[in-house]
This record gives sequence, C-alpha cells and structure tokens, in this order.
Amino acid sequence: MKTPLNPPLKLGGSEVIAKCDLFTLKIHMEEHTSIVLIGKIEQSILLIRRQKVIIDADLANFYGVETRIINQQVKRNPHKFPEDFIFQLTDKEKNEVITKCDNLSKLKYTNVLPYAFTEHGAIMAASVLNSPRAVEMSVFIVRAFVKMRQMIMEHQELALKIAEIEKHLTSHDQQILTLFKALKESIGGKEVAENKRIGFRA
Repeated sequence: MKTPLNPPLKLGGSEVIAKCDLFTLKIHMEEHTSIVLIGKIEQSILLIRRQKVIIDADLANFYGVETRIINQQVKRNPHKFPEDFIFQLTDKEKNEVITKCDNLSKLKYTNVLPYAFTEHGAIMAASVLNSPRAVEMSVFIVRAFVKMRQMIMEHQELALKIAEIEKHLTSHDQQILTLFKALKESIGGKEVAENKRIGFRA
C-alpha cells in the first residue's frame, strides 16, 4: 500500500485550540475595524437643508480618491445624480461648514462650492467610481446612515414616552418634572450634534 503524497494534517488538542483562538481574534478585529469605520463616518454626516449628507471632501477621503475625481464623475453622469442625491452648498452653508467642522477647514482655501451627497448619492458615487475601495467603503457608509436613523427614531420614541408621562404629573411632582426636562434636553442634543447642524432650522 502506497503512502499518500499529502497525508491529512493531524493536529493535537492545543493546536486546534490555537487555531480557533486565532480565528476568533480575527473576527473580533474585523468587528472592531467595522465599528471604528462606522463611527468615523458618523462624525462626517452633517444635517443640511433637513437632509443628512456627507461633504464631497470627506466622501473622497473615504473612497481613496481626490475630491475633483468624484466631482468629475458627477458632471459626466448628471442623470445618475438627481437633486435628492446631491446638491451644491451656498456660500453661507460653506462658511458654516468651515466654521463648525474642523476636518473641513481646508475648504476655506478654495473658491469652489462643495457638493453634499445624501446616502443614495454616496452609494451612486461608489458605483460610478467602481473601485474596490469605494465599493467596500460604501457598505460602511450605508451602515452609518442606518445607525443614525435608528438612533434618531429611538430618541424620538423616548421623547414621546416622557411627554406622555409628563401629562399625568402634577405641580407636586416638581423634582420629577425637572428630571424629565433634563432628559429631554439630553435626548435633543444626541439626535444630531449641535455643531453638525448646518443650515438647519426647526
């Protein structure tokens, strides 16, 4: 009987455990990377004209290209970027972005008005760029937008519950009313950070 050229690999108990530990560590590292990326993207999402958007400079950074490359693709494919996918900032909005967002302060050195991409616009930009990094990063961008929507919905639901409870409280429950007031202010502040509200009016 001939000996197989490539006999099956036999692992001892400790070797199996070591390989399982490495696999588990790899999964944890991937999850950590995903959380970090989504958190970084969330910090770049602004509220402008009542829409959650990412400025072209930030989007270009995530996709690993120059800002002009993304804007060139927009101009070459206008039919793929309708008004609900992208819009250009006004001078006032640009100044607000520069003032309130440290990572976009470099915009003050250019006379060009930046573009703001909605969630769908960001996905379309990845599609027209068609690079491995843009496609990969677009997944994390979608997750960041979804997470933000979930947070806003949760805070709105909590605010409604607090308002309902307040209706049943009397003036004798002043301490509880004060507590609820503080909670409501806290909730309102978390929906969209004040320094991220650009051109927003209630």
